[in-house]
Amino acid sequence: MFEGFELERIELEAATLRVRHGGAGPPVLLLHGHPRTHATWVHVAPLLAQHHTVVCPDLRGFGESSKPADADDHTGSSKRAKAVDCVQLMHRLGHARFAVVGHDRGSYVALRAALDHPEAISRLAVLDGVPISEALARCNDTFATRWWHWFFYAQPDKPERAILADPDAWYGGSPMYMGQEAFADFRGAIHDPATVHAMVEDYRAGLGVDRAHDEADRRQGRRVACPTLCLWAKQDDLEDLYGDVLGVWAPWTSDLQGGSLDCGHHMAEERPAELAARLLEFLRS
Repeated sequence: MFEGFELERIELEAATLRVRHGGAGPPVLLLHGHPRTHATWVHVAPLLAQHHTVVCPDLRGFGESSKPADADDHTGSSKRAKAVDCVQLMHRLGHARFAVVGHDRGSYVALRAALDHPEAISRLAVLDGVPISEALARCNDTFATRWWHWFFYAQPDKPERAILADPDAWYGGSPMYMGQEAFADFRGAIHDPATVHAMVEDYRAGLGVDRAHDEADRRQGRRVACPTLCLWAKQDDLEDLYGDVLGVWAPWTSDLQGGSLDCGHHMAEERPAELAARLLEFLRS
């Protein structure tokens, strides 16, 4: 996987991240979603690396990165804490300012990085997600039916027991799009009890501390200062849930563009060439 990329484990102040990085040019950080690892970018990263320095970590708690200590308020799994990891990681690699792309749960970390560290983020791309507080404010029976896992994962103990009883059945997935090596990396993650617990903790943080951070930003009128690209999968739920996806993002941004890709949720695996082309166009605009 990731021919020409270097694989490292980089120790930060509060986490140790497994990271692949390669290429040359303006830096871009790629953040995966649940339940993936950095290997979800296996087809996209080499395309971007023809023009950019590309950094792909396992987020704190995911894959082979370190797991945060449990806390009653789940702050170790907050998107604010993970955004700090990202900025520290990029600084360790020599990048004071960089673009960030986040998919799914990674989009929340990317948004938090742009809001909390505007001096570090040059461009923001969010893939298949809306801000957590916006999703919860719009929660109705359709959302609760389709995204019931948000609320199930908030329960103590039971989600981990259910997932680990048969992780392959719970999460599905196949090597058809990912390739054998990336799929093996994904399976290693979902079969590890510590990783499953930390991934679920990410959701527990979402319903509490992350939502509180979002709502504080809204009250203060904070917006993303840099250009923002929003892409969503036409075969996933965002259009059905929200209709005007860009309209949901508009109050959070000052310079917004975007649209849909005709694919399912894991767009980096299903439409890597199209996604890379859209990202490259945005990054050089």
